Amino acid sequence: MTQQRVEPVRDRPKMPDGYGVPEQDDTLLTWEWAEERLERALNLWFSTTRPDGRPHAMPAWGAWLDGRLYFEGSPETRRARNVTANPAVVVHLESGDEVVIVEGEAQGASPPPRDVAERLSVIFDAKYGASHDYHPKPDQWEQGGLWAAQPKTVFAWSKFPDTVTRFRFG
Repeated sequence: MTQQRVEPVRDRPKMPDGYGVPEQDDTLLTWEWAEERLERALNLWFSTTRPDGRPHAMPAWGAWLDGRLYFEGSPETRRARNVTANPAVVVHLESGDEVVIVEGEAQGASPPPRDVAERLSVIFDAKYGASHDYHPKPDQWEQGGLWAAQPKTVFAWSKFPDTVTRFRFG
């Protein structure tokens, strides 16, 4: 069950005048550029909100698949408990030079459809198998522990402010 590819609206974000963000669109990044970085990212920073309103940030592994960012964790983790109470999430790549910031909502994704579980298993193994001896099987997420973030807005740049780009999903 593969989701149909969704192309976001691409434009410049509103920023203060002094930041020097160009008005023309000729240096906007492509959505493919942002997706490539999401696909190869090893460590992602997840920001969620605690029930009392305080922020929480924590790195975790992830897999970009079919326009969603899948991540794992026990339902007992602070990140999972926060997302259960408030699905708003911000995810940032490690890099401050090649920037991709995903703003959206996350929800439990267990159990995933079998084809998604098989593809996720391959992605996680390819990314973390050799370096961390992590080889998940497709049935690993049947009882829980898999989450998916659906992007609403993504910010990206490779050279600030020249390439700063906003991607908006309907």
